[in-house]
This record gives sequence, structure tokens and C-alpha cells, in this order.
Amino acid sequence: MSEYPKYLLVDSRILPEIYFKVIQAKKMLAQGKAKNASQAAKIVGISRSAFYKYKDFIHEYNTRLSDSIMTISASLVDEPGVLSSLMAELSGSGGNILTIHQNIPVDSVAPVSISIRTDQLTCSEEELLEKARQLPGVLDMKFLSGH
Repeated sequence: MSEYPKYLLVDSRILPEIYFKVIQAKKMLAQGKAKNASQAAKIVGISRSAFYKYKDFIHEYNTRLSDSIMTISASLVDEPGVLSSLMAELSGSGGNILTIHQNIPVDSVAPVSISIRTDQLTCSEEELLEKARQLPGVLDMKFLSGH
């Protein structure tokens, strides 16, 4: 058993630059901007061995992300295009759709839960929900979580 805690909250200004470069390389790989770890490491200016040494232990913490996600629950009429029009309304208002979970319809009503990033919304969350409620085929819409 180690006497040190597993995780620490550290001000990034005191960390060595290598940690930031590893994060950059990981992003490049995830976004397809580098074909492999060797290429990503070379682009950011670190060795491949340094990348592999730290890649599984360094993760960027984004407080804005956790503050800007809302989850809604909707009941939709089981007809073609209803979910599609709801997605168009949410994304057209600047929402970034993260997850969609639609259950099998019962009595021609499909329950759906949707998580949305809201940091780029062009209206308030309340206005967005009200616009979505007015769409044809949306029977019910409830705010489940978020801010």
C-alpha cells in the first residue's frame, strides 16, 4: 500500500511541458491528425517512449464540459422523422448532441433520452426545450439534469 494518494489536483503551471505535449499528441491521434503514436509524438516534439510512458496517466480535465451538459427525456410519437426533426432543432440551436438513447416504442410512443453540450447554444436551455416541445410528434419533454 502506497503512502501517496492515487490522484492529485495540481495547478498546471507547475508541471513540466512534456505533460502538455502528451495531451496534444493524444488529441491528434483521437482526431485523426496523426496516423499513429510515433507520428503524433514527432509532431509535438517528444519521444515515442515518453508518449507511451505517460499516455495512460495524463488526462485533461475540462470543468466547462461538465458545466455545459444537459440531459433531457422525451416521449415521441413512433413515426418516421420525429426523432430526426428533434435532433435538427437541438443542433440547429447550437446544441452538440452527445448521446441518444431510444427505447423500443410501446403503444406507438418511443421514450428517448438525449445528452447535449450547451456551451454553444444560441438561446437559453428553457427556450430550447420549449421550441422542441412544439415540434410535431413530441408528446412530452422533461429536463433531467444539467445546470
